Amino acid sequence: MPEKPRYWFAAKRYGWGWGLPLTWQGWVVYLGWFAAFFGGLVALGLRRPSVLHFLYVVAMVTFLATVCYWKGEPPRWRWGDP
Repeated sequence: MPEKPRYWFAAKRYGWGWGLPLTWQGWVVYLGWFAAFFGGLVALGLRRPSVLHFLYVVAMVTFLATVCYWKGEPPRWRWGDP
């Protein structure tokens, strides 16, 4: 019997996407992402937002969404518990 995959991120109960992490690996990704995200924004400078800020945010969000898609429950629209 094949082993059930262990997801790092749970699917949201309502809507599409993922919620909080389920495993320590997910928490490491989550907290590391927040540290890198805000640290990067501070390093880029907060006084004058630029195109570089926008590209950085897009890259970081894309990275997190990719990890969640790869290691999380399959995404689909959910309407709550069955």
